[in-house]
This record gives sequence, C-alpha cells and structure tokens, in this order.
Amino acid sequence: MSAADTGLSGWAPAKVNLYLHVGPPKPNGRHDLDSLVMFSGTSAADHLTAELADGLNLSVTGPYADAAGAGEDNLVLQAARALQSASGTRQGARLTLKKWLPVAAGIGGGSSDAATALRLLTKLWGVDPAHAAALAPGLGGDVPVALSGQPSLMRGEGERVTPLPALPALAAVLINPGVACPTGPVFRAYDAAGGGAGFTEIDPLPAFSGAKALAAWLGQQRNDLEAPAIALVPEIAAVLEFLRAQPGVLLARMSGSGATCFALFEALAFAERATVMLGQEKAKDHWWAAASRLGAAP
Repeated sequence: MSAADTGLSGWAPAKVNLYLHVGPPKPNGRHDLDSLVMFSGTSAADHLTAELADGLNLSVTGPYADAAGAGEDNLVLQAARALQSASGTRQGARLTLKKWLPVAAGIGGGSSDAATALRLLTKLWGVDPAHAAALAPGLGGDVPVALSGQPSLMRGEGERVTPLPALPALAAVLINPGVACPTGPVFRAYDAAGGGAGFTEIDPLPAFSGAKALAAWLGQQRNDLEAPAIALVPEIAAVLEFLRAQPGVLLARMSGSGATCFALFEALAFAERATVMLGQEKAKDHWWAAASRLGAAP
C-alpha cells in the first residue's frame, strides 16, 4: 500500500476457494460454509485509490468497469457509506477503482474491493478499525475473509474467519470463460438437488509439508457448487478440461460459485505457460486468464 499526503491506494486481489463445502439452506435462506481461501498477487487484482474529499464519489475504469458500475450498488460505495455512518466521521473520499477482475466470477472481486475500501478509509479517516470488522459481514459473505487478507478458513456464513498464515504458497492460474455466473441461481440449483446433506466442518486441518502435499490433500476435497454451476454455465466444464490437460497440473477446480476456475501447478512457470497456451487458441480469445502465486493478499 502506498500513501500520499491526502490519499492511499491498495490492491484488491482475487479470492480463491481452494475447497468449498456447503451446508443445506437455513431458515434465513443462507448456507453454512467450510472453505479454505487464499488470495492472488497483483497479477490478478483490482486497484483502489482513496483521496480525501468533501463528499463520497466513485469512478471506475478498466476492462470490467461497465460490468461493475459506479452506482450505489457498487460494494465500494456501500462499504464507504457504512463506515462513514458507523464511525460518525464527516470526512469524505474520492474513490477510484481500476477494475481488472471479471464480475460475477466466483473470485470475490466486489467483496475484495469493499474490504480494500474499508482498510484504506479506516486509515485515511483515522477511525477505529473495529468499525470495519463489525461492518464486513453485512456487506457480503466474502468481505470478512477479504478484510483479513490472510490464507484462512471461512466458516458460518463467511463471518467466522480463522487465519492460517503458515500455509505454503501455491502456484496457480485463474481462468474465466467470459460468462457471468451469478451466485443466486447456483445456490438455488444446489438446494433444488438436495445439496448439503452430511455437511460437517473439517477440524482440525492437517499440517502440510509443502505445496505439493497441500495440493494432494485438496484433491480429496471438492467444491459443492461446481456441478450446479456447470449445469447453468456449461463453459465452466470447458475451462476445467483445458486446465486438466496442462503440463505440471496438480489440481483443477472451480472457485466459489463460478465461473472462474483455477489450476495448481508444481511451479509458477507451468501456470504462466498455461496462459501462453490459452492465448494461442483463438476460439478462447474472450477468456480471462492470470497466473499468480496464491497466499496472503498483496
């Protein structure tokens, strides 16, 4: 994070659900989750700048600016207004978001943007960080883990976050087929199929000797939303087929509620090679891809 006299800036990385186990719907319509989460580096991240101003306003640039929008439904503005209200500050901010992550993509881009806004504005306005922590769950299930910025277990409805900073970093490529996969329909399809029976949390998490051991263990887990998401967005299956055919791949899986998928590799060079191979397939030139190490947020 860099700072100037009147402004701050920071990265809002992709969130990757290395596994995602989902319980049945609760009376409130939501679900308990058990997921291991890591974050990408700057090669797969949005970027947010916050400068002191009289009011609150947001401008959005970048390849996914139109999809994200700059209106009141943008989570950056929602986070800023919530922090302003909770802290009682009269200060404002001029927020500039460079939107490089695809929207409705299962990598928590909007939630990561909101968490970064909370971190930057807490510092810019000089308010108690406890306000951001208290507000995060109400902004979205992925916001608390994004606010922590650490490899973590996320549980409950996302509000129970257990940081695991000692986990080994992983080499990965993220690929999205350029098709939105909204969360609501995926969960409804999961519920309609009777998903969630036998849900339990993994406890304790085993110790891992290194990245290959972690990837091997992850191969025994699953993303419960992968099948219903593929039924709604068949392009996800094509992404997984491409990833599983790459040299050096250890695991390929969908992240979150889709449609972004990830593959873990023995080394970052294999992940970078996958992006080169993808670039050579003209039929897939609308796909988004980024190679990155996964670990703590930048």
